[in-house]
Amino acid sequence: MRLHRLIAILLLVESRGRMKAAALAEALETSVRSIYRDIDVLAESGIPLVTTTGPNGGISLMEGYTVNLRRLHGEEVVQLFLTGMGMPAGGSGETGLLLQNALLKLEASLPAPYQEDIRTAQSRFLFDDTPWWSDRAVVPYLETLRTAVWRGRRIEVQYRKVNGELSCRKLHPYGLVVKQGDWYLAAYCEGAEAVRTFKCERFAAVSLIEGTYTIPEHFSLQEYWKEGELAFINANKAREIYPVIIRTPVQNQGICKRLEVMNMEPEGEFQIITANMYDYETACEKVLPLLVQAEIMEPAELREYISSQVRIWNKMYW
Repeated sequence: MRLHRLIAILLLVESRGRMKAAALAEALETSVRSIYRDIDVLAESGIPLVTTTGPNGGISLMEGYTVNLRRLHGEEVVQLFLTGMGMPAGGSGETGLLLQNALLKLEASLPAPYQEDIRTAQSRFLFDDTPWWSDRAVVPYLETLRTAVWRGRRIEVQYRKVNGELSCRKLHPYGLVVKQGDWYLAAYCEGAEAVRTFKCERFAAVSLIEGTYTIPEHFSLQEYWKEGELAFINANKAREIYPVIIRTPVQNQGICKRLEVMNMEPEGEFQIITANMYDYETACEKVLPLLVQAEIMEPAELREYISSQVRIWNKMYW
């Protein structure tokens, strides 16, 4: 959006002092021509941007002029950055106030026509990422975790394993990752003497403790996460193969997003999907939510299980 680009140009130029149009275009993933058009818009709105040529030239604000973006505190800039990446911590509490204050300061710095654009957009667009039938998992210690990651602080945690058992650990937080709305912490565990991944909603307690740490130079959060994803996928593929054949109307394309599809064939107005559900017990758990959209055709033992469930429901509700 052009409005976002205008804000970004002001942020970049004021924070760095001077930038060439080509560098701005690369940073904002647009063309140099678009950057110059945006500069004209800002200049026409009364912001004194200066363009100079030569090796040390570039785009800058007139000496002594500020658009007050420096009034943003470090934490507010971090919130804006994370929100731009699609990683907002939430709209309530201290984080929500920080983000709201940052946006208000940016609005006040923009030319009047664009302030009106922001107000109009706020009144006409609403982003709601909560599920229909259940609340998103609560992560009560997210702010403490973010503080630890950002400031390089050691933490002591109580972490609930899948089986419900609590363990006490001392961690060096290396980074936070959001995957489909769930938060994960990549951290060095002093007890295990290795980097581990922790699902943030399972933290039963988190506290900052004395001591700092240094993230190894060779560590890359992106590479670590990518390797972990690949290992997870390969581990699942190595599990037992238990094919389940499902018949569903063609328009129910969304059903495939929740399945490990092995094969798909059209059948008139229907599609026949073969999905791997690993074993009988796992399949029994997975198929019941599918029954409103699909028919489970094979294997026979799974159809018998569904039939028994239907008989139970029939007695319960008839």
